Amino acid sequence: MSTSSIIFIVILIALVFYIVGIYNSLVSLKNRYENGFSQIEVQLKRRYDLIPNLVATAKGYLKHEKETLEAVIGARNTAAAGLKAAAANPSSALAMKELAGAEGALTSALGNLNVVMEAYPDLKASSNMMQLSEELTSTENKVSFARQAFNDAVTEYNIYRQSFPPIFFAGFFGHRTDAELLEFADSVEIQAAPKINF
Repeated sequence: MSTSSIIFIVILIALVFYIVGIYNSLVSLKNRYENGFSQIEVQLKRRYDLIPNLVATAKGYLKHEKETLEAVIGARNTAAAGLKAAAANPSSALAMKELAGAEGALTSALGNLNVVMEAYPDLKASSNMMQLSEELTSTENKVSFARQAFNDAVTEYNIYRQSFPPIFFAGFFGHRTDAELLEFADSVEIQAAPKINF
């Protein structure tokens, strides 16, 4: 065997290992963002499980606010369906946008419920309502952290998939599109600086 043949075989083996490394990196990064979405799913399911308890507790006090309570439950059900669709395919841009829209509607419905509850001091002072509100707030914080971790993992995957030379192999390995970030309506509000008037 000649020296040039040995060099060619060594280069070919190195190239194969390099391509296998690209494949493994793409798979690893995809699994990381899918796991990140699983963490969001756990927290959102917990949130959705708390909402019927919140509504049931409020129902006794808010006898004349049936529409508000029904809007919260309807928004919760829509968001749960959106979560199920997104969990089936976390890389789907459409599923992420639908989930973000449903979460925005749910946040709005819960905000309306909070406004209504302000008119009922007995409800706000209820120990069950205080506990449920505390659990919802804690869950909201966990959702925010999980969403941030997911978006970080998606960004890392997208950067790697778009970089050179992985971009040449990504489509061949089944990684044809970028993963979609999950941005809720509140993310825009958080980024805006608060206005303070004296």
